[in-house]
Amino acid sequence: MERELALEIVRVTELAALASAPWMGRGEKIGADEAATNAMRSMLDSVSIRGTVVIGEGEMDEAPMLYIGEQLGSGNGPEVDVAVDPLEGTNIVAKGLNNAMSVIAVASKGQLLHAPDMYMEKLAVGPLLAGKVKLTDSLETTLKTAANVLGKSVADLTVMVLDRPRHETIVKTLRKVGVRIKFLSDGDVAGAMAPAFPETGIDLYVGSGGAPEGVLAAAALQCLGGELQGRLMPADGTEYQRCVQMGLSDPYKLLSMSDMVGTGDVIFAATGVTPGEFLGGVRYLPDQRAETHSIVMRAKTRTIRYIRAQHYLPSKPFLNQPERNVAVSINQA
Repeated sequence: MERELALEIVRVTELAALASAPWMGRGEKIGADEAATNAMRSMLDSVSIRGTVVIGEGEMDEAPMLYIGEQLGSGNGPEVDVAVDPLEGTNIVAKGLNNAMSVIAVASKGQLLHAPDMYMEKLAVGPLLAGKVKLTDSLETTLKTAANVLGKSVADLTVMVLDRPRHETIVKTLRKVGVRIKFLSDGDVAGAMAPAFPETGIDLYVGSGGAPEGVLAAAALQCLGGELQGRLMPADGTEYQRCVQMGLSDPYKLLSMSDMVGTGDVIFAATGVTPGEFLGGVRYLPDQRAETHSIVMRAKTRTIRYIRAQHYLPSKPFLNQPERNVAVSINQA
């Protein structure tokens, strides 16, 4: 993959973030997601790739755009797998909360796991703990190992967990050993990425979340030097067979980074929609401008770029068609 592609795909997440931002706090998660998806799809066709969506908005009969198997790009350039979440945190935007972002990962064809839409058990850590902890160990053992490696007491660890009833046992264990817990309302990708950014103060991310989001987070952590270990959690026989049909002969296998994102180059980009742990949200400025804050990373070089950009919006985005107005402004920039 060419290095120029990194700057091309961040334009994709910028546009999706700008399209969904006007829906912030309006209680309309579907409208926000549709706006982001339409905007991302329109920009992707200008990118010099021959892309196939391997993680997207769903199957062809579930999603009109960015469905699994959809072909993207200008038709020139490298043949790649594309994983997208146009609006990671639809509920977050609807409620006006933090940590919503637009996300994309690109890798050479055949490199990204075709993760089925089901839960995945996850353990995510930053560079200092990569290769030092195991999802197969008990949570108490993992916390002791992490504290030892980081030179802290267990009580000084901070663990991030999605605030869900299914995590009641995990939370009880964390309370028992005395670690600090930071709950996350939504935003599974951002949560798994958080331990790789020292400024967040998060040491580990544990619990279950969406499998597609797990692959996206693994792509980001591959660029950051962190690690995500996962294990699929098929709820019934139908979901088990779905795994097998997608090429996972052992659905309960412990998934390593190489299983999820391969060993080759990966490019990851995200743009904040609402303010988060490591990205600012879309901010409207005087003179019909909006500011975006993005991160774009490449695994091969471990380059991490933060991009703060200002975009001219020639007309106020209307809620029924925010992507159209924003797309025009970006293309004219």
